[in-house]
Amino acid sequence: MNLCTLLAQAATRHARQTAVCSGTQPLWTFAELRERTGAIAAALRAQHAPGARIAIWSENRPELVELLFGIWAAGLVAVPVNYKLHVRELRQIVEDAQAALVLASPALAPGLAAALPCPVSVLGSPSYEALLAPAPLQIAPVGADALAWLFYTSGTTGRSKGAMLTHGNLMAMTVAHLADIEPELGPQCSQLHGAPMSHGSGLYLLPSLARGARQVVPASAGFEPGEFLDLCDIHPGSGAFLAPTMVQRLREALAARGGVRPRQLRCIVYGGGPMYLEELRKSMDAFGPVFAQIYGQGETPMTITGLARADHATDDAAVLAGVGWPRTGTELAVLDEAGLPQPAGEPGEIVVRGPTVMAGYWDQPEATAQALPDGPGGWLYTGDIGVLDARGFLTLRDRSKDVVISGGSNIYPREVEEALLTHPGVAEVCVLGQRDAEWGEVVVAVVVAAAQAPADAAALDAHCLERIARFKRPKRYVFVDALPKSSYGKVLKRVLREHLEG
Repeated sequence: MNLCTLLAQAATRHARQTAVCSGTQPLWTFAELRERTGAIAAALRAQHAPGARIAIWSENRPELVELLFGIWAAGLVAVPVNYKLHVRELRQIVEDAQAALVLASPALAPGLAAALPCPVSVLGSPSYEALLAPAPLQIAPVGADALAWLFYTSGTTGRSKGAMLTHGNLMAMTVAHLADIEPELGPQCSQLHGAPMSHGSGLYLLPSLARGARQVVPASAGFEPGEFLDLCDIHPGSGAFLAPTMVQRLREALAARGGVRPRQLRCIVYGGGPMYLEELRKSMDAFGPVFAQIYGQGETPMTITGLARADHATDDAAVLAGVGWPRTGTELAVLDEAGLPQPAGEPGEIVVRGPTVMAGYWDQPEATAQALPDGPGGWLYTGDIGVLDARGFLTLRDRSKDVVISGGSNIYPREVEEALLTHPGVAEVCVLGQRDAEWGEVVVAVVVAAAQAPADAAALDAHCLERIARFKRPKRYVFVDALPKSSYGKVLKRVLREHLEG
């Protein structure tokens, strides 16, 4: 069940094919990646007890591929950390995970050893190169319930928690992805890592590499739209996971260069935040039938519902604005406040059960009991609000904590955002609630105006009144140059709330 068997099997079948590239430059074949992974696994196994946590703090780099599989082969646990966090936040995660080692990129390493309670090895340094002494790949036998990845939440709403993802969770995720979203993955394909490999994009290593696809890490070590488009002209069968904000930037970059679609672009899977209907339609017009969607959480990675590319071949707004069908092996329900199933069409909390659901939160029994009240194997309470129709198709409304209750009425920010984004003067928007003595909360829209034809508050208010109920429209409009976002493209609502309340 060890996840590294995916690499071992792919290397047996595709030994001479390119496995990893840096930008346009091929680095390692599958056989060479297997050798490097074997060396890392042997060195880590010699230094650390089974189950030890190994943290990785790096921008996107090719070494992350060999590190993840080397850690798993050694029977250890990977703890990838968002490289844009502050060192204090990194220390909190390292201490929480009780990490035995931090592997850091050269750009992030200066001064790190003095700030952390465990050793630091710098990628590319002599201490790292010492890990690469030749050794055959020996894969530690582990059970499906063995911990593989501590997936720390992005911290957009507060202190990070480590979702415990097992080898079994990630293997089930891999199978579901190949069954539902990208069944065409194979050695003729490439996986481009523009989104952070510490989270969403890193998970895509598993299904794509298992099928013999090459892993392409941009030379910029992140997401630069122009570079990404160039890579999609070069690498065969290019696919990627991108946050919706990245898709928008990519569409704008394509328009700026004349709208000529990349020759090799095969699939863009979007997720990790709301993809608004207006933006999706614009992007589909720009890039063609390349889009698929996943709805999941770190607690059930990539796997709650999905929309395949074929599902996007419709003009049905209800489908395009939804998050799709339950994934292979996944059970889904929408519950009321009493924990009872809601009738079709009625909103409630989304709960999910299946082999991809985490084992719990690392060293946080109270948080685990709240998310998994029946224990591991039971329903995961996602905190998201959604609606199931009579067919079992899911539409996402909002996070439960983001619902605005104004004058006793529930208002879903996403519905208001969808309405505002149809105005040509709005480039981006985030809707949230602000405390109010009379109404309890009032709706506030934080707007990034379009450069060419910016709208004012009066125009937006009139626009909303034509599209949504009067009580749902914002009571206040705040115009900003940019919305604060995490490195994964999620709007940091916590930061916006602090700004509004400050």
